[in-house]
Amino acid sequence: MQQLQVGKQAPDFKVDAYIRGEPEAREVSLSDYRGKWVVLFFYPRDFTFVCPTEIEEFAELHEEFLAEQAVVLGASTDSYFSHKAWFETDERLLGVNYPVLADTAHKIARDYGILLEDGSALRGTFIIDPEGVLRHIQVNDLDVGRNTSETLRLLRAFRTGELCPSSWNPGEETIEVKVPAEVA
Repeated sequence: MQQLQVGKQAPDFKVDAYIRGEPEAREVSLSDYRGKWVVLFFYPRDFTFVCPTEIEEFAELHEEFLAEQAVVLGASTDSYFSHKAWFETDERLLGVNYPVLADTAHKIARDYGILLEDGSALRGTFIIDPEGVLRHIQVNDLDVGRNTSETLRLLRAFRTGELCPSSWNPGEETIEVKVPAEVA
């Protein structure tokens, strides 16, 4: 297996996913989203404490991700049935309208380098470009949630295709590289 690395192809996958409103699990693969930006985020387990704060925040910003031509995919190593039970009963998660992958075989978590010995996953965030190339990796330990607004900011920066300075935000100038005439 090739080591996961920014600038290289993201590992493809094919798993069942919970999708609100669907009568049963739907098979989802990364290649289904070729041509779109993908924000894949892993959380450790269903029915936990920090996870719903992140999942809810992705739901609150979901329209902004869609406006950036990005697909949000949540994931954990829990089953489709566990996802369904949690997402349909926890009030905080009722606004989740993006697919939630059921990585019960632990293949995605393993391929993306975030699988723990107990079968749960670290809080991994991956931004994948329309050609399937991994552009960003962020991994948090279990106790601290990620900043979803920062993930959105990074996506927007990558989408410019330009050099973006530290803390760049949409509407701000990017960096223009000027080559001296004597070099050109």
